[in-house]
Amino acid sequence: MRNLYIILISLSLLVSCSDDKLGNQRLPVSFDNVIRLSTTPVKNQGNNQFCWAYAMLATIETEHIMQGDSIDLSAAYVLRNFLHEQALMRYSQNTPKDMSIRGMITMLPRLIERYGAMPYTSYRMPEKWDINVTLRKLQRMADAARLHATGIEKLSEEVMELLDTELSPTADNVFMMGCQYTPIEFTHSIMKHEEYVALTSFNHHPWGVRFPLEVPDNLYQDEFLNVRLDSLMNYIDRALKNNHPVCWEGDVTEPLFDFSKGYALLENDDQIVTQESRQQDFNQTKTTDDHTMVIIGIAHDDHGKKYYLCKNSWGEENPYNGYMYLSENYVRAKTIAIMLPAAALPSWDEMGI
Repeated sequence: MRNLYIILISLSLLVSCSDDKLGNQRLPVSFDNVIRLSTTPVKNQGNNQFCWAYAMLATIETEHIMQGDSIDLSAAYVLRNFLHEQALMRYSQNTPKDMSIRGMITMLPRLIERYGAMPYTSYRMPEKWDINVTLRKLQRMADAARLHATGIEKLSEEVMELLDTELSPTADNVFMMGCQYTPIEFTHSIMKHEEYVALTSFNHHPWGVRFPLEVPDNLYQDEFLNVRLDSLMNYIDRALKNNHPVCWEGDVTEPLFDFSKGYALLENDDQIVTQESRQQDFNQTKTTDDHTMVIIGIAHDDHGKKYYLCKNSWGEENPYNGYMYLSENYVRAKTIAIMLPAAALPSWDEMGI
């Protein structure tokens, strides 16, 4: 995902340049939460592009909290395993692209199923750590290993040693609520296989089929179930009304996406967003895959307009302690994909794809 600080600076400039485009649009002054799910404290991902993992972990956390089971998961542990995997993939695939930690929400369940998970208290990010420096070291290490025909097992050991130094060593076991788990066993205790379903809504593919979304961050060509826009919005509402969170992935480059003010609207937010207008923006790359958050509520502003309450991962420095309100039309227009518990969806026969 895009560099956080560049985004914030760019967006503030865009907002200041867009005042003459607002017309008679009424900006929100306050919000009344109709639904607000309980969740873990807001995190700060810092100067990195790992929001997709933060958001999906927050989705799992919220799902458990709403079931009465309190968990707080470590993004640092997921990041460590992802870095290890990316270094080995670079060695094997001989790719010319620079290593990065960009990705999509669908990648998180696969990562923790494969490598395990840890509680937030068991493995944390270092306070002073430049991930870009680590990425460059890992890239050079993988390239040198391939050049000198070093075995992948030896490279794996060297990568683990570097990550022990740059982050911290990992423990063999997780201790929680008086129980001991391996990281894999801990994953099985917090997430079932295929417990979460990925949806999207674009009419360049048939409805009711799964297809790999054509966005650069879909590294593993993950597939998303394609549903009509009205159905997608209905599933979001249905999930929230039944105490299930929704992981949201979408575009945050709009001029009126303003973290400092805590809300996001379209420039013409009263205009109807259709399946066709949404598709056109995607085709013309006006809607891009930039950021992820978890939707935990529904609200109305002081003008009666509907919004979705999102937990972000940029720290707490905004009027809503790090949360954001996205207008209904913003979500309709700028959603790339969502991921939500399968239990939140109706049966296949009732879905109305």
